[in-house]
Amino acid sequence: MTLDIRPVTSDLWPSLETLFGPQGACYGCWCSYFRMAPKQRDALSRDEKKQHLKQAAAAEVPPGLIALDDGVPVGWVQVTPRAHVPRWNTTRTVSRPLEGDDPADPGLWAISCFFVQSSRRGQGLSHALVDAAVAHAWQSGARIIEACPVEQARHSRSVGLLAGSVRVFEKAGFEPVAERKPGRPLMRKVLA
Repeated sequence: MTLDIRPVTSDLWPSLETLFGPQGACYGCWCSYFRMAPKQRDALSRDEKKQHLKQAAAAEVPPGLIALDDGVPVGWVQVTPRAHVPRWNTTRTVSRPLEGDDPADPGLWAISCFFVQSSRRGQGLSHALVDAAVAHAWQSGARIIEACPVEQARHSRSVGLLAGSVRVFEKAGFEPVAERKPGRPLMRKVLA
């Protein structure tokens, strides 16, 4: 496997479209779940969600990273400042910020979801994506990066792993800082 992991900008948008397929990954989500309020998201068609992510790819801060294996898209991780994923910050979510943390702080980043091509799951791509996400966040000025992964899933190919696995984040040096729901710790890595 020869992985090239890069920020999804407009020039790589066609690769992300290919990876997500005509359904838009995870039942047409197009990684909108954490990017907008439920009412706003529910009011959008699959194509409108796709356009929302496409616009994010054209922004100054890309919405995430794509993994290419010999030019073929195989994985994605959404990694952004917390402010770009407002649903991640609401008081009712397990991923909400720690008391005293301001989600508008540009130095506070989040790894909020993954999508790995089904035939490539269980091959270590999540580890590579997390490592690249941490490096990208640090290079973009992040001081802290957080994730809210799942402790267990039925198997390594589970779609429920869209938040990632605790084991993957532990290996990357993240530590649990809160657990608002059993099996869903908020994990953090201090970068500076």
